[in-house]
Amino acid sequence: MQHLKSDIKKYKHIFFDLDHTIWDFDKNAEETLYELYNVYRLNEIGLPSAQIFIETYTKNNHRLWADYHTGKISKTELRETRFKKTFLDLGVEPDSIPLKFEDDYVTICPTKTNLFPHAHETLQYLKDRYTLHLISNGFKESSELKVGNTNIGGYFEHFIISEIVGINKPDPAIFEHALNLAGATKNESLMIGDSLEADVYGALNFGIDAIYFNPFKAPKPDDVPLQVTHLKELTSIL
Repeated sequence: MQHLKSDIKKYKHIFFDLDHTIWDFDKNAEETLYELYNVYRLNEIGLPSAQIFIETYTKNNHRLWADYHTGKISKTELRETRFKKTFLDLGVEPDSIPLKFEDDYVTICPTKTNLFPHAHETLQYLKDRYTLHLISNGFKESSELKVGNTNIGGYFEHFIISEIVGINKPDPAIFEHALNLAGATKNESLMIGDSLEADVYGALNFGIDAIYFNPFKAPKPDDVPLQVTHLKELTSIL
């Protein structure tokens, strides 16, 4: 990260991803699913372990979001598939799958407020030094709830939501749109996010620098120049 420090004065705009980078998607989803497991009495339809249900859902959801990022599936396909596949993977009969489970999840989960540690203090530190923006591949209604319920909206000048723009990261067009909206150039911009494909490679291939947010310490590919494992690390390098 040393070479970033030497160039640090050139950055004026920092673009953040939202889910899995600031808003702790997995933790918020887990809280929601524990609640729904009990509400729907999933133990009575052959799911004795809430944790196994959550782990299976998380694996399916991550895979489907990767497909959504790259345009392989639509929003509707993502939402129709993730829980249905989870129930079926765990041996639940199709007729026993709760029909409103997805709707209840979508209603409850965005109201959860778990952020990654030190999110507020890190964003405040950066806001005092840079102009901050959000670029999210999330859906409009849930993304706006997440930002509003966690009181992070005030840190950001612009909030670019792919569903509104009609383009997902890593498509270069959404980064072009974000820079035009911000009045920023490539050389003075930096992207920070957890998705290698959508955030990091999307930004690097577009021509702006990127930092990989890697809280679970997954192996870092050699062609990814920079990573942090905690948000607070950003205050020491930016």
